[in-house]
Formats: sequence, C-alpha cells, structure tokens
Amino acid sequence: MTEAGIGRVLVASLHQAIADLLPNRLEFYENWLNPWGLLHGTIGLAPLNAVLSFLRLEGDVYHDVTERAGRYAAEWTVASQTPLARMAIRALPKPLRVRAVLGVTRRTVRASYIGSRALPKQRQGEWRVDVRGSIFCGYRNSAAQPLCRFYAAAISRFLELYNLAGTAQARECRSAGDTSCVMTLTLE
Repeated sequence: MTEAGIGRVLVASLHQAIADLLPNRLEFYENWLNPWGLLHGTIGLAPLNAVLSFLRLEGDVYHDVTERAGRYAAEWTVASQTPLARMAIRALPKPLRVRAVLGVTRRTVRASYIGSRALPKQRQGEWRVDVRGSIFCGYRNSAAQPLCRFYAAAISRFLELYNLAGTAQARECRSAGDTSCVMTLTLE
C-alpha cells in the first residue's frame, strides 16, 4: 500500500461515502483523496487525517459518512473473498461463524491502517472488540460521541453479510477520553 500503511479499502470507502452524502463537497475532499492516489494506493496519513479533520467540522454528517464507509468496507472485503471462503463461513454453526466474522474484522481493521489492531474477546457471553490505534480517534480535542463508528458499522455489516442477526456499537472511544475504542456486539 503506502508508506504510511493506509489501506485502499479505507480510503476508497471513505471517498465513496463522501460522494454519496456530500456530493457538493466531493471536489474539496478530492484535494486529499484524489483519484490518482486512490488508483495507485498512495494516499498517506497526513491527507487522510486532513479529510477526517474537515469531516468533523461538517457536524453530524461525520458520523453518517464514517458509518457508510464502514459498511462499504465490509461489503467490499466480503466481495473480494473467494466464493468458497464466503460459503465456508456461512456454513459454519453460529458460534464458529461469529468467531470467523471477528477474524475477518481483525484482518480488515489491520488492512485499513497498519497501526490499528482489533482484539476480539468474549466475556460473560458478550463479545467485545477492542480496537487499538484507531485512525479515527487521533483527535486532539475530546469528542462528545465516539468517532470510531466506522468499525462498528463494518462489524454490523459483516454480521449481516454472514447471516448473523446482530449489531455492533461503539461503547468506548479514545477520542472521548477512554483508553481504547471498544465495540460491543449484540447477537440475537
């Protein structure tokens, strides 16, 4: 990818979400997420941080954009898998399918930004995904709401795509003063 370790799926999904929700502002954001950089995988950390900073200034649309980007990232990740891999995961019993989905989540988080890690854990029947080094939460000021909804939306979409009824929500966020970003899964 790039020297900064920014993955194409993150940049492309963010670009597409901006195009969908802020079409009049797309040209502005393409100063940093330019088509040449998207094609060649050369979008670095500074341009991505600039985009995220300007998106935060847009107000509540920041959350809509990052959630949609997370959904796109999940869809494109699953679409890039071989049909056999998708079929194998869908054929697993529910407990093993949840573990497989969390494995896909771990790889997607790592592929989005090389400095990020997803650590899924199950405690007292509840699944939690601790995201360390979230690219979305490197924000100087304290945020009132979690800024890492990208991950929660991606996990929720993975659950849907693998026929698991449930959702993920951001419960803790580094930008809100917590030690890390934690998503909790609610499975039906």
